[in-house]
Amino acid sequence: MPAARELFIYYRARTADAHALQSEVLALQRRLRALQPGLEARLLRRPEPADDWQTWMETYALPGHPDGVSEALEHTIERLAAETLSRWSPARHVEVFVPCAC
Repeated sequence: MPAARELFIYYRARTADAHALQSEVLALQRRLRALQPGLEARLLRRPEPADDWQTWMETYALPGHPDGVSEALEHTIERLAAETLSRWSPARHVEVFVPCAC
């Protein structure tokens, strides 16, 4: 059985856009949780900006689902993000991680 996939998506955004971006991302995450019951979504950012830019991170996990976040759900997340967030930060970097079998 494959390990449960989790997504970590990071990008940079201007500090001046932080409030509006946060509202948009949280709305996106609410929409995604409605589409996929059980989806856990978090929004994080580095505490200090660099040259008036902040680094942001979204995380997505699907606990209890043996495969975690499927590739289909990953594509949905990125499609909806492209529709709503591209004006704030067009360069999103998606990383997939799985739990370690320790």
